[in-house]
Amino acid sequence: MRAIGLAFAAAVLTAGLASSACGAEPPPGLKAKLEDMVAHDGAPGVSALVMKDGKLLYRLDVGDIDPKTQLPIASASKWMTATLIMTVVDEGKLSLDEPIGKLLPEFTGEAGQITLRQLMSFTAGQGALQPEAFDLQQDPAITLGEAARQIAARPLVDKPGAAFRYGGPSLQVAGALVEQATGKTWATLFQERIAGPLGLKDTWWGNPLRPALKPAEVRNPNLQAGVYTTADDYAVFLSMLAGGGAWQGHRIISKAAFDQMETRQTSGVPMIYKPPGAADLDAYALGNWCETFDANGRCRMISSPGAFGTYPWIDRDRGVYGVFFLKSRLPLVAKDIAEARRLILAAP
Repeated sequence: MRAIGLAFAAAVLTAGLASSACGAEPPPGLKAKLEDMVAHDGAPGVSALVMKDGKLLYRLDVGDIDPKTQLPIASASKWMTATLIMTVVDEGKLSLDEPIGKLLPEFTGEAGQITLRQLMSFTAGQGALQPEAFDLQQDPAITLGEAARQIAARPLVDKPGAAFRYGGPSLQVAGALVEQATGKTWATLFQERIAGPLGLKDTWWGNPLRPALKPAEVRNPNLQAGVYTTADDYAVFLSMLAGGGAWQGHRIISKAAFDQMETRQTSGVPMIYKPPGAADLDAYALGNWCETFDANGRCRMISSPGAFGTYPWIDRDRGVYGVFFLKSRLPLVAKDIAEARRLILAAP
């Protein structure tokens, strides 16, 4: 009954997101900024959805895009990855601070002492083979366990916990831990714990460099960048996060797990590698960026921008959140997205 109730509520919210009957007027200048992304930044189209308290304030669709458009969202996938991992932590089947060598014995020596927390915050010492490609070239036909064994054979770039290097293969190892701990595949768990309960009908895992693959052909989904989804589906997921891990009165992850996800993990750690378009971001949590944070390391502005331009964000101080949904190169659109978000947050 819980899953049915959640799915029904998701359908209601998604229907509202697709509607033009929104609760507020977009701020002056926002549409023009989105038009700039289409005219000058290489985006065929862009959707901007802005929400508060689980309700859509307004949406704008500019260019060649509509509510049914499904796009690869690159690193905006990381927020979904972290959420699913934390459901397993909630069960007690994984611990953020237990050495991974306990469940994955192919990791030995210093590598065996890596923790799940370090994997999720890109401080595990596992640098990308090709930083400019964000280590996306995973073989989709192997399993996550086989991917982890290949990664275990690589030398560490840094001592675990010594440096932040975005875009390495750490999340594939985290996914292997999840499958080992639960005995279920990543796709099955995602459907049972995230997509099903939230009613995400147009969201699946793949590989952004192999877009022709069908979901059933992907045994090794790219966990840092492999989600294909729609603006409406992601908005529902984001509403759950904005609700502190709960949505429509139901909890998806515990308050404790959620708090860990939104706490700065890179204090005192040198930020050795950050992706193009994210040069101004200086702190990382678990699967998302801490754009700003308080004296206790609690994130106040949180985001998970993707290399293809999709940029979800939550402003904890104002209680407003949203997503810019598009396909372009993040460095080309980052400035216009920052200015568009400033217009949104400056509105009364």
